[in-house]
Amino acid sequence: MKARRTSHSALCVEEAEETLKELRSALEKAGIVLPSLGLDPVSVAREAPCPLVELGRCSVETARRLAGAVAP
Repeated sequence: MKARRTSHSALCVEEAEETLKELRSALEKAGIVLPSLGLDPVSVAREAPCPLVELGRCSVETARRLAGAVAP
């Protein structure tokens, strides 16, 4: 059972890392860079990781561009 949980946890972290790469790429294509973008280390370090994406802080100008990129 523990081996299955470990492999599931590894898959969750791999999926989170891949999603993070996709998000970073999409933001860069929109001219947006979030310097603190990454996986939350606490959520990854848990016994059964459930990764969260940390968007972090950004400048007002970056926030404005981000809002413009996601607005309908």
